[in-house]
Amino acid sequence: MARRFRRQGYSVAETGGGGADGGVDLVLKRDDETTLVQCKQWRHQSVGVTTVRELYGVMTHRRAAAAIIVTAGDFSEEAVSFARASGVRLIDGNELKALIAGVRSMEDQPPEGSQRCPRCGSPMVLSTARRGSGAGQRFFGCTRYPQCRGTLPSSS
Repeated sequence: MARRFRRQGYSVAETGGGGADGGVDLVLKRDDETTLVQCKQWRHQSVGVTTVRELYGVMTHRRAAAAIIVTAGDFSEEAVSFARASGVRLIDGNELKALIAGVRSMEDQPPEGSQRCPRCGSPMVLSTARRGSGAGQRFFGCTRYPQCRGTLPSSS
């Protein structure tokens, strides 16, 4: 999912879910707006309304513009109803499969003017270093990461 959002122009921070972040797995930023994403790998259990309500609460508390819940399975009717009323976007397993297929086809056709990896020639995406001496700095990273670790400095 992170790769898909990067290709849509978002800066993506992968938080790893769990803990004090309210279950948020990805924090997307674009045009000074924040979107929170929570991912559930539940294939045989519907995501219930409690999960949607909790993420809505985190979204409100953090003053995020939007929230998205992604699952490999489906959502309960109550969860769908609450999401419609609150504006939380739901992505179920069928839509997720289509998004993944779209990402794979996009990998073969890089965006116009995009950077190419100096190691493998694959497209690159603008990222932000999360740790190390360059933490917080922007750079171009290979879309094949972690298989390829090619990077280029960002001009911004």
